[in-house]
Amino acid sequence: MSFACIAAARRFDDRAHLPLVIGSQRFGWIRRSDVESLCRWPDVFEISSLAVRIHPRHDTCEARTAALAPVIEALAAEGRITGWRNEHYAIRQRLYDAPLAWIERAASRFFGTRTFAVHVNGYVPARFVGEAPKMWIARRSVLKATDPGCLDNLSAGGIGNGIGVGDTLVKECWEEAGIPAHLANEARPGRTLHILAEIPEGVQSEQIFVYDLALPRGFVPENQDGEASAHWLCTAGDVRDVIARGKMTVDASLASLDFLLREGAIRVKDCAGIEALFKPADE
Repeated sequence: MSFACIAAARRFDDRAHLPLVIGSQRFGWIRRSDVESLCRWPDVFEISSLAVRIHPRHDTCEARTAALAPVIEALAAEGRITGWRNEHYAIRQRLYDAPLAWIERAASRFFGTRTFAVHVNGYVPARFVGEAPKMWIARRSVLKATDPGCLDNLSAGGIGNGIGVGDTLVKECWEEAGIPAHLANEARPGRTLHILAEIPEGVQSEQIFVYDLALPRGFVPENQDGEASAHWLCTAGDVRDVIARGKMTVDASLASLDFLLREGAIRVKDCAGIEALFKPADE
């Protein structure tokens, strides 16, 4: 059995992109085909054959945020940035680093800046020794800005402005599956995924914190915010099959494979290349 999601999470050609630089460090990747569209703002960007640099005159978080805002609005109006969220994401390398700028969430893919998310594998423990646990999977609403109608983990979401990992986990568990906070807080960490991939919106550079949550028998998820249209309790074999057939989002597929690997429901040799995606959270 092969899993295309593993290759998809690593499909990136740096030759087709220019680094987005602030100071002396890279904080993103911009497609070469998009660089020309930024030449209209010489007061915001210094562009060379090697990099796109935010002009050093913008030397504070507030100044960079203010300089980038009209650029992002113009690109969105032209359709170069899609899926506007009215959410602010920070430009930074690590989750708890001080932000270098705040940008609209939808722009993070255009600029290839690092984003952070939580994915929760909801499962029902096995009854017998040697039996694999069952997993709850969700179908995303057809109205979602990304991957509409695809299968997903029980709950998942991006980590936004001023919200940490734990708060995001509790929030998403309630909104997407109706799981109360006291139960969501029982989730246990899996591993941390690092994705760097070319996608239609630009570049996905994302760190995903994977969690496992054991749910009581008889508990049925109930979506609260309209972002999931259905939930199913599936065997490990069924989850493997939908991943192999490409019916689940890349992010959710990798989070599910992490769980199945740790539970012994799938073998590492069947997931060639996946270990390279799991790294310590601060890398």
